[in-house]
Amino acid sequence: MADTVLYEVGDGLATITINRPEAMNALNIATKVALRDAVQAAAGDDAVRAVLLTSAGERAFCVGQDLKEHIGLLAEGSTSVMSTVKEHYNPVVRALTEMPKPVVAGVNGVAAGAGFGLALAADYRVVADTAGFNTSFAGVALTADSGISWTLPRVVGPGRAADLLLFPRTIKAQEAYELGIANRLVPVDELHAEAEKVARALAEGPTVAYAAIKESVAYGFSHSLSETLEKEDELQTRAGASEDHAIAVRAFVNKEAPEYLGR
Repeated sequence: MADTVLYEVGDGLATITINRPEAMNALNIATKVALRDAVQAAAGDDAVRAVLLTSAGERAFCVGQDLKEHIGLLAEGSTSVMSTVKEHYNPVVRALTEMPKPVVAGVNGVAAGAGFGLALAADYRVVADTAGFNTSFAGVALTADSGISWTLPRVVGPGRAADLLLFPRTIKAQEAYELGIANRLVPVDELHAEAEKVARALAEGPTVAYAAIKESVAYGFSHSLSETLEKEDELQTRAGASEDHAIAVRAFVNKEAPEYLGR
């Protein structure tokens, strides 16, 4: 793993930290490769029950593509410039949204372009009160990537998503909370501690149920009510057969706090 992305696993929680604070955590090729590898490692590790995605520093969560590197590649006539969507962003977003475990984004500062996309790919966003969000793409004559054309309408609705994509502007933290982009708003100096607290609570929770919730919500957006009811039946059967469900029922009857195993 490159030092531009830090990866740690402990007590069921994988913490992935974009570590380029001097560049506002912009995504150059090395960072995108390391981020892809880290997210895929967390998705495939049975010891990981939840993921925390955050960034170093307080100025920026991630400002998206490293435009300095991008300009240099364009000047060289590199054919790899636009392949980054297929090679890097798409695998990262798929892993974040499809892994059967909850993902928390700790948004410590500006999230723009692909950085906004990464935050939206998480299941839950803890956001610093100094943070801001900007789609950015149209401002540099590009279209949406990093899954944002799929995630943003699901969070704010298609009309508001079109407005934010066609007329990019900075959405300040309070507005982001009101729009549902931020699930929890905290003072910037409490961001990392609060995001870790939320992620650790999920890592200690009923993993099978969380996976089913994540799958059912994604499924319901693109299927009929009848199909969704069938999917809920399938997933509830799976959750009901889990050890965690048996533990939860026993704990409830005995008036005890459940200690889940994640299976």
